[in-house]
Amino acid sequence: MKRIILLGLLAVIVLLFFQFDLEQYLTLDYVKSQQEIIDQYYRENRALTLIGFFLGYVVITGASLPGAAVMTLAAGAIFGLVTALILVSFASTIGASIAFLVSRYLFRDMVESRFGASLKSINAGIERDGPFYLFALRLVPAFPFFVINLIMGLTSLRLRTFFWVSQVGMLAGTVVYVNAGTQLGNIESANEIFSTEILLSFLLLAMLPFIGRKVVSVLSNRKALEGFSKPDEFDTNLGRGKGQGDADRKTPDGW
Repeated sequence: MKRIILLGLLAVIVLLFFQFDLEQYLTLDYVKSQQEIIDQYYRENRALTLIGFFLGYVVITGASLPGAAVMTLAAGAIFGLVTALILVSFASTIGASIAFLVSRYLFRDMVESRFGASLKSINAGIERDGPFYLFALRLVPAFPFFVINLIMGLTSLRLRTFFWVSQVGMLAGTVVYVNAGTQLGNIESANEIFSTEILLSFLLLAMLPFIGRKVVSVLSNRKALEGFSKPDEFDTNLGRGKGQGDADRKTPDGW
């Protein structure tokens, strides 16, 4: 009965979101068109605006609805870098944890009953490399935010581990998105679109997947070499068999 109630509540949230076409408010064009009104409301009602935005972000991410990326950019435009970074960092992690728990509570038993053998091997890998694996996924934005939350909920990963790894792993991407949002908020005319600061923000946004992959590669190599000490010197003839090096050297006769 509890699962039915939870599933019904989730269905109502999703239905209302699409029924009232709330996605139209989660676009950059809308944020830009309402920039002055939002800024004025924020100046007059700081606490209410911050709390409302925080709760809205948690609901969007917790229900796995579209719009988190735009809300992150909008936060930078409305609140500035530092405030937006703190706000989005915690709201996104809390929302991700809610989606994680919803997936675990609603679907884990069903998945275990149907794919128990496969899930055991996955859980074994999670027990061994869970934090590192989740951290790697969080660093590469190519993996959808909500998909990671739902899949991890089906594993044996602890909520506490999921929370702190997600908090740290998503921080770099959050900084880049929020910084890009602050530059969008400063655009007053078409000529400013190609300013150095704005181009740099979007360049960082484009480079983020490649930076994430590079960091993951470095961490993977270090993890693979754990327990091995670096030798003082290296043998440069590792690929040759005994005596093969001498045999390759030609004599005056050609052999």
